[in-house]
Amino acid sequence: MVISKHILGSFDEALTSLRNDLLMMAGLAERSLDRAIKGLLQRDDDLCANAIADDEEIDQLEKQIDQDGLEVLLRFHPVASDLRRVISAIRLSPNIERVGDQATNIAKRARKLNRHPPLPEMQLIVPMQAHAMTMFKDSINSYVRENVELARSVCSRDKDLDDMNREANKKLTVRMMEDSEQLRGYFNLLMVSRALERVGDHATNIAEDAVYAAEAEDIRHTKLAVSA
Repeated sequence: MVISKHILGSFDEALTSLRNDLLMMAGLAERSLDRAIKGLLQRDDDLCANAIADDEEIDQLEKQIDQDGLEVLLRFHPVASDLRRVISAIRLSPNIERVGDQATNIAKRARKLNRHPPLPEMQLIVPMQAHAMTMFKDSINSYVRENVELARSVCSRDKDLDDMNREANKKLTVRMMEDSEQLRGYFNLLMVSRALERVGDHATNIAEDAVYAAEAEDIRHTKLAVSA
């Protein structure tokens, strides 16, 4: 019995360490995204540089989580809810890493935009960045709190972000044809819009894994059934 408790305690410690690394990674990705967006909207190259610098640490944490997650699986052979928690942690880390990648993409585009006078169409990005950031924060919170209702709400909000991206793309494409002198600027804004839409996709993936971890339910393709 003592041995059993010792083994269980060791597993809990390993799982806690895994989750802590995951939360640290999510915090860095959130900070990077926030810096990139502020660098864009405030035309601050230093914030952009800081966002880009965060990416290396995020990448290293993803590798660490993959390695530690595999070690937990091999060492403890968890089952049922314990197995789901380990697997979901491993599955979450690539999506968090890609949010960091999108933050880097936004920061790089922002630095290019900052070299030229601001474009009025920048306002198209404001509601998108707020929506994408909230989705990402809520997806992480749904995982941490095992809040299935919050996770499902994140998934349902993805369509709104897709619609905003499509509308921004239409308007920016028209402006590219009307004002060829600002073509590069409009193109960079279009790429920022696309990056924010992808942040929403990754937040949705995280929320879906949060539901899986909490209830062993795979909802990845249920959206297709509802829209059909």
